[in-house]
Amino acid sequence: MRAREFIRLYNAGERNFRGVSLRGAKLNDAKLSWANLQEANLREANLSGANLLQAHLDGADLSKADLTGANLMGANLVGSDLQDADLRGANLYGADLSEANLSGANLSEAYLSKANLNGADLSRADLQGTDLDDVDLSGANLSEAHVRGTDLYGANLQGARLTPEQLARAKPLMEPAQSDETEHD
Repeated sequence: MRAREFIRLYNAGERNFRGVSLRGAKLNDAKLSWANLQEANLREANLSGANLLQAHLDGADLSKADLTGANLMGANLVGSDLQDADLRGANLYGADLSEANLSGANLSEAYLSKANLNGADLSRADLQGTDLDDVDLSGANLSEAHVRGTDLYGANLQGARLTPEQLARAKPLMEPAQSDETEHD
């Protein structure tokens, strides 16, 4: 299906696009809230700035897709393929990415607070400056992931694969104690 036809159908009220092939489609800034894109082929698609609020993308192929600044808040991405995808600055608050393949993905500065990444493959992913506050990373593979400045406060890391060196580069897992004293120059 061509991008123009897809957008026309969506704007006419169609929401079920299960299994659609939009490989390499230019859908930047598209408004696709609540769309059913289960098992869709969106490989190398440009979805930068797209609104995919509550979209169903489980099992979708989003490998090498451009999702910079996209709104994926509450989206279902269970088992989706996001290998080498660009998710810089994307909003994934409360998204379900369990068992998703995010190996080599760029998630720097993304907002993943309250997201489910249980069993996800984040090997070689760039998570620098990413907000993983209260995220479920249980059983996730974080081997060789870049985590400098990543906020892991309240994250569930049970069974996650990451090294002590990686943890040392991330922000603290707990808030530091607040001091009543203030420093003066």
